[in-house]
Amino acid sequence: MKRLLNRLLPKSWRSTVVTIPVIRLHGTIMAGGGQFRPSLSLASTAGLIEKAFGFDAPAIAISINSPGGSPVQSRLIFKRIRDLAAEKNKKVLVFVEDVAASGGYMIAVAGDEIFADPSSIVGSIGVVSASFGFPELMKKIGVERRVHTAGQNKAVLDPFKPEKKEDVERLKALQLEVHETFIDLVKERRGTKLKDDPDLFTGLFWTAKKGLELGLVDALGDMRSVLKTRFGEKTQLKLITAPRGLFGRFGLFGSRISAPDIAAAAATGVIDAAEERALWARFGL
Repeated sequence: MKRLLNRLLPKSWRSTVVTIPVIRLHGTIMAGGGQFRPSLSLASTAGLIEKAFGFDAPAIAISINSPGGSPVQSRLIFKRIRDLAAEKNKKVLVFVEDVAASGGYMIAVAGDEIFADPSSIVGSIGVVSASFGFPELMKKIGVERRVHTAGQNKAVLDPFKPEKKEDVERLKALQLEVHETFIDLVKERRGTKLKDDPDLFTGLFWTAKKGLELGLVDALGDMRSVLKTRFGEKTQLKLITAPRGLFGRFGLFGSRISAPDIAAAAATGVIDAAEERALWARFGL
């Protein structure tokens, strides 16, 4: 409406300021998360995405800084962005900061164009599962593992039992299906921009400078410079944030958090923090 009214005014009266809404998608990608360990998921980002697409603006800018995580949540976030882009007929410009790898890159290809700093890390188009095995430790400390199931495959890959070849093969088959979905999505979005490189879908990652050669990104640059060049020097960036009301901030009239809840959340947070640290460490960050 504002743009329509602006066009009706005489040229000398028209505003030349363009406001571009900016969404920051920073962090690991996983379902859940919470007050003590926030993460990226459809639940945590849908409101921001929808709010940004509600702006009367020619484009949406998305800042991504993520080492990846859940392939399901990554694809759900990707799909919400693309659905709204089609519905609102708006361009999506993605800007990579430190890293857009694995699930982070899956979200990045929701952009009609992808920009990155030359030293940003991009790629890692693959699927990984990691765990630990403790069968020898169990023997050493004299603890017996007792698992009772209805269904012979309900306890596959139990970390307290020796690894079985057939269980690993089943996991690898599942990973291949997820990997194929990821590859298809990247090919659909990047199309002929992608170079025919045998390493492209092996899980390797590169700096954005090399990623530009491979077709993983469209150009090198930072958000403010690119947007001002494209939409004019008076372009303003509007960061979209989640609403925080007075009552929500101080917990008034809301549910109380008990000491056991805090302890449980803290314990879970330690595990989540270790997993998150491992994801970032893969890229030297």
